[in-house]
Amino acid sequence: MSLYDKYILPKFLNCACGSKPIQYQRKKVVPHAEGIVLEVGIGSGLNLPFYDKSKISQIWGLDPSEELSVMARKTAEEEGLSVNFISSGAEEIPLPDNHFDTVLITYTMCTIPEVVRANIEIKRVLKNTGKLIFCEHGIAPDANIAKWQSRIDPFWGKIAGGCHINRNIPSILKDSGFKIVELDQMYLPSTPKIAGYNYWGFAVGIN
Repeated sequence: MSLYDKYILPKFLNCACGSKPIQYQRKKVVPHAEGIVLEVGIGSGLNLPFYDKSKISQIWGLDPSEELSVMARKTAEEEGLSVNFISSGAEEIPLPDNHFDTVLITYTMCTIPEVVRANIEIKRVLKNTGKLIFCEHGIAPDANIAKWQSRIDPFWGKIAGGCHINRNIPSILKDSGFKIVELDQMYLPSTPKIAGYNYWGFAVGIN
C-alpha cells in the first residue's frame, strides 16, 4: 500500500463523501434500514448518524480499508451504536446465507472491482424477504456528460481509490439478480455533473 493510499486517500474520501449534498442523500435513505443490517462499504461511518435506532437490532459494517474503519469505530462510539466491523471486500462476504433484513450500500458500487460478483454476494446474505437500500453516483443520462465521464474515468480512479464515475447502477443491479422496486435519480446540486448524477432507491432479490 502506498503512502497516498494509507494516509491521504482515507481523509480525501471522508471529505468528498461527506459533502452537504451527499449527506442529504444519506439522510433520505439510511433511516429506512431495519432489523439486522449489513452496511457494505461502511467506510468512515458517514451513514451512522442517520440510522433510526428504534428500527435496528444489529449493524454489521463491511469494508476492506482498516484506515477508514478506525474512523467508523470512533463515529459509532460517538453515536452510541454497536457495530460489528468486518475487514473484507464485498466479492466474498464472510457471513451466512439468508441472514440480513436490510443491506445498505451507498457510494460504494462505484469502487468495488467486481461489482456484479459483490452484488450477487449481497443477494446471498440478504433474506428472501429483505431489501437492498442503495444510493450511488453513476452514468449521466445526457450524452455529452456521459462522454466526458468516460474520458475522465481512467484518471479519476487513480486519485479516488478506484472510483468509477460512469457505472450504470440500474443495469448493474439487474445483472446481479435484483429487481428495483423504487428508483429516483437526479443531478445533485452544487456538485460537478460528471460526478453528481445519483441513483437511489430499494431493490429485492429475484429468486
